[in-house]
Amino acid sequence: MASLKELRVRITSVQSTKKITSAMKMVAASKLRRAQDAAEAARPYAERMERMLGNLAGGAAGREGAPPMLAGTGQNGVHLVVAMTANRGLCGGFNSNIIRSTRNLIRELLDQGKTVKVLCVGRKGRDNLRRDFRHLIVESYTEFGRKTVEFIEADEVAAKITSMFAAGEFDVATMVYARFQSAMTQVVTRQQIIPFPVPETESTDDAQSVYDYEPSDQEILVELLPRNLSVQIFRAMLENGASFYGSQMTAMDSATRNAGEMIDKLKVKYNRTRQAQITTELIEIIAGAEAV
Repeated sequence: MASLKELRVRITSVQSTKKITSAMKMVAASKLRRAQDAAEAARPYAERMERMLGNLAGGAAGREGAPPMLAGTGQNGVHLVVAMTANRGLCGGFNSNIIRSTRNLIRELLDQGKTVKVLCVGRKGRDNLRRDFRHLIVESYTEFGRKTVEFIEADEVAAKITSMFAAGEFDVATMVYARFQSAMTQVVTRQQIIPFPVPETESTDDAQSVYDYEPSDQEILVELLPRNLSVQIFRAMLENGASFYGSQMTAMDSATRNAGEMIDKLKVKYNRTRQAQITTELIEIIAGAEAV
């Protein structure tokens, strides 16, 4: 049985932990609002750009001279997996869920006989994936989003992916990130970014009958497809930022409540131990008095 001193030390330790988790919860809650606003503000632009490019791509896909980022390489042998996680932990299952989905995707592709390359955005993803797939990681970015997510950071990642594609280093690129829904819910999402996925609902006839483009749709696609890549990566980074703070706030709230429950149990145990010790001392005093 633990002594009274040991119980006091444990109670003090858990109380200190509770203060830390409570403070982290409040910090995450304050940052969540800004991150959520940024993620929600980026969605309309990114979604409308995808819709417009889908309309353009529906008319240009399959034509001779279609941009490589739309037409692809014509092969499906080499895949680039872009894993987007956070640089920090203490955020519940946020990082582990993305890493699990990434691992499953890599194994699925390897089982199909594909060659896989991995690009990591975030320290946690890099540290976890290199345990099993160190030889597959071709690049990692671990300094992005320390304070706020900047478009220039997403543009740098997009430039790296674009240069790799232009050099023929992969055929298909897929991005894995967490889409923010609420502080309690973050949905791990796999999104193909190269080649640009043409929506099945769009048809060539509809695209050509509704819109006329000047210059040609193919010239516009050459300019907009790289820009869209940067926009989609930027949106994913913003979604990840909001998801991280939402998950961290929830995790720290749960940790704070668990610490409170543990303190209550330790106090009960401390009081019972102290009462038992006092009772034992009284019995010894009475027994000694009777012996005299």
